[in-house]
Amino acid sequence: MSTATDVPLPRSTGPGAAQTTPGPEQAAPAPEQSTGRRTLWDRTGVRLVAGALLPLAVLAAWQLATAAELVPAHRLPGPLTVLQAGAELIERGELGLHIAISVQRVLLGFAIGSVIGLAVAAVVGLSRAGDALLSPTLAALRAVPSLAWVPLLILWLQIGEESKVTLIAIGAFFPVFTTVAAALRHIDPHLVEAGRCFGLRGWSLFRTVQLPAVVPSVVSGLRLALAQAWLFLVAAELIASSMGLGFILNDSQQNGRVDRILLAIVLLALLGSLTNAVLGLAEKKLLRRWT
Repeated sequence: MSTATDVPLPRSTGPGAAQTTPGPEQAAPAPEQSTGRRTLWDRTGVRLVAGALLPLAVLAAWQLATAAELVPAHRLPGPLTVLQAGAELIERGELGLHIAISVQRVLLGFAIGSVIGLAVAAVVGLSRAGDALLSPTLAALRAVPSLAWVPLLILWLQIGEESKVTLIAIGAFFPVFTTVAAALRHIDPHLVEAGRCFGLRGWSLFRTVQLPAVVPSVVSGLRLALAQAWLFLVAAELIASSMGLGFILNDSQQNGRVDRILLAIVLLALLGSLTNAVLGLAEKKLLRRWT
């Protein structure tokens, strides 16, 4: 009886056979290139030029409409008329003071509201008891319109800087609180548990694990709060103010100075964009530091 030798059998090459070792002509496809590389639209210069196209188009359409007298001049003065109104206020030494006072009010209210918002968000987001006690009341207060606070603040704090800064702080508080509290409630519990396994508790756990996890949400809340602060500034200065860009709006409306109204609107837009750009630079540094 002959013994069978261990000779490897040839693999089937039929259409239904599974091929376990692909040949050179059947090599695995190369992985796709990373989509994180910078494109033309990511360049700073290109973004600046692209962002200026629409404002320039609006400015050109504005000039054409006023030059062709499609709109009466007393309803829509031309861009040069608005610039002349600004030059007039500069010559009188008033425009810079109005801008400085409004910026000061916004920055103070934004800082106060943001700090309080972060503190309350930490209580609500990290404590179930704090969430149950504070969330319903804060949700109700958030629904109160900004102008509804004005009469109460005037009665309590009189017509002064305190009432205006407090109103702006109220406006800045809620975006920060809402965004950060929601982010803290949705932190991955595995990260928290891993931190506790390394002996982290309380402030050390918050600083090392929880805060870095919500830094993007904190920055988003701050940017929303800054925009809200500019909105509440106008509400504060329209009602009870003798200086500021909101005062220019109110005073110009009463005197029929549409050119100054448009000037104040343009300045508010420019200042809002400038402060948002500054916060954007701070955002990049924070994200590099904490993420």
